[in-house]
Amino acid sequence: MNNLTKNTTLAAENAVLKNRIYELESLVKYYEEQFRLSKHKQFGSSSEKSEYDADQINLFDEAEAIADANAPEPELVEIEKHYRRRKRSASDRLPPDLPVEVLEHELPSDKQVCPDCGETLHIMGREVRRELKIIPAQAKIIEHRQHIYSCRSCEKNNDHTPVVKAVMPEPVIRGSFASPESVAHIMTQKFVMSVPLYRQEQEWSRAGVMLSRQTMSNWLVRCAEDWLKPIYDRLKKLLVGHDVLHADETTLQVLHEPGKTAQSKSYMWLYRTSGDTDRHIVLYEYQPDRKWERPEGFLKGFKGYLHADGYEGYHNLPDDYIVVGCWAHMRRKFDEALKGLPEKDREGNGAMIGKRYCDRLFRHEREFADMKPAERFENRMKLSKPLLDDFFKWVHSLPSSKVLPKSLLGQAATYALSQRVYLERFLLDGRLEISNNRAERSIKPFVIGRKNWLFANTPNGAKASSIIYSIIETAKENRLKPYDYLVFLLQNIPNATTGKLDDFLPWSDKIPDSCRILSKP
Repeated sequence: MNNLTKNTTLAAENAVLKNRIYELESLVKYYEEQFRLSKHKQFGSSSEKSEYDADQINLFDEAEAIADANAPEPELVEIEKHYRRRKRSASDRLPPDLPVEVLEHELPSDKQVCPDCGETLHIMGREVRRELKIIPAQAKIIEHRQHIYSCRSCEKNNDHTPVVKAVMPEPVIRGSFASPESVAHIMTQKFVMSVPLYRQEQEWSRAGVMLSRQTMSNWLVRCAEDWLKPIYDRLKKLLVGHDVLHADETTLQVLHEPGKTAQSKSYMWLYRTSGDTDRHIVLYEYQPDRKWERPEGFLKGFKGYLHADGYEGYHNLPDDYIVVGCWAHMRRKFDEALKGLPEKDREGNGAMIGKRYCDRLFRHEREFADMKPAERFENRMKLSKPLLDDFFKWVHSLPSSKVLPKSLLGQAATYALSQRVYLERFLLDGRLEISNNRAERSIKPFVIGRKNWLFANTPNGAKASSIIYSIIETAKENRLKPYDYLVFLLQNIPNATTGKLDDFLPWSDKIPDSCRILSKP
């Protein structure tokens, strides 16, 4: 073999080795990113806010940022020394409609004598201290006694004696000792406070009431199917009449589901109204899978904008559904890429640049928050659209030699380009929102509850849970107290004389004020 051939062979081998070294270095870099991100998720703050947010860039040089060299010096004014009373937190307050129990602390009559001259003392004033007294849940038996009347005269003189019964309300469950209040309490404990039934069983037992979790589960399923489902169905019909909706989904484990193992995943889907209405509707739906046909089936008849995340299933929906992407998910991609880097490499990195593009878009949205839809649309076209164009131009310009497709930044860039048509759609209408955070906030109570009660036993239980969660979350969105609203429904629907379901909807003027949260949050 001559020298030329040897040199050519060595050059080829050298090129292969360099390429292999590059691949291995890229792989190491990828694993380092994943390791740092994993450690952050395990031990770091779950908030996506950080010192790298665009709104916090001037955190440490705020005085310099707002300084005005031409401003006159303030005059020095001497003030009298005073003592400031420590203020109570604005969030700590006692509702004015709570009953007040007054305890009078007086001197015994034989002590109401002046210690100097012996004359009788008189009350010159009072010092008042207020305390909040909490009375734990109490159980008692309500015994309904229905009086039955007959006529003595007819008993003596006629062959037929009329019998008249006093009116007695229908039970919430026939043949059961369940009451509207007890069922509402169990529902509120599980679906608002995330207390599993087995822990409620223990609490009832400590109070001397032997109430099994199986009985409580039966009560929930029966009441959901008999009394709450008609409200759920009516809300669903109203939901699909809106022009703008939000959707999301999360996993659910159902132990005894036909044709599936106990470890397999089922799904709880969520659909809700957007910010363009003051009559909010939040509905959950249990389904055994995550197929795109599920939202199409639930929202049958809907035509309009559907806010969603980047899940491909939403993009297979018919043309009647105009899917709007979520910039919070886009921002999260860059945030994760940033957290996957060593701190020394973060400033000026592509992940930082992408995240700040997103921060500027969200800052504009905060500025537009109080505007009418038409005004918001105009301002978005003026300020947000040029920023979007610059963002996607920047993403296209990222060098492929430095941004590897499998790196966190590469994944963020790929997501941006693949989702561009959906991410830009919030510009189409002033009623649309920049993110799907509204749906994520609404599905969070279910996710928190799932951490405690872990799974549903049967599909019927999962369906009942979806109905109860829907009624409760819709009530909360319309500023109703969940427990009081559930008691109202369970007391009145079984005894309703008309089929007017609208009288029981959260915004109905038939809902008593005792169910409403009248004070502002």
